[in-house]
Amino acid sequence: MRVLDILECTTVDGPGFRTSIYVAGCRHQCPGCHNPQSWDAKGGVDMSIDDILAVVRRDPFGGVTLSGGDPMFQAGECVELCQRIKESTGKSLWCYTGFTWEEIHSHGSREMVQLAEMVDVLVDGRFVMALRDTDLLFRGSANQRLIDVPRTIECGCVCLWQRD
Repeated sequence: MRVLDILECTTVDGPGFRTSIYVAGCRHQCPGCHNPQSWDAKGGVDMSIDDILAVVRRDPFGGVTLSGGDPMFQAGECVELCQRIKESTGKSLWCYTGFTWEEIHSHGSREMVQLAEMVDVLVDGRFVMALRDTDLLFRGSANQRLIDVPRTIECGCVCLWQRD
């Protein structure tokens, strides 16, 4: 898996302390992106799932966030990582993607759909500079949604995540 960075104990990519895994590669290339160095799919370093899990396990309490880049461009590897995180730690999983829930389900690969449906919260949609809002919780532009994935699957329509 190509990984740009792993940040431990961060509080900006979801609620509470989290381990954020920034994967390499993003073809969206949104103007104004806060992480354009993540666009290069060959950036970062190759890491095994076991090596990433070792970092995730160092924090016994915090959740895990996949960001990037766009994890959907490495969906197969991210699915395996998320399965192993859920099986071995039970940690909450968030995933940021430039794709919308609807795009993933209508045009995405099987692995993209799997990844979207196995996380607890999917932050979806491309960053749009004209909709940038620094007051938004855990996202950069007003079009992006914090989707409560289990509720969305249960209800059959997009349900937004609400902070407790």
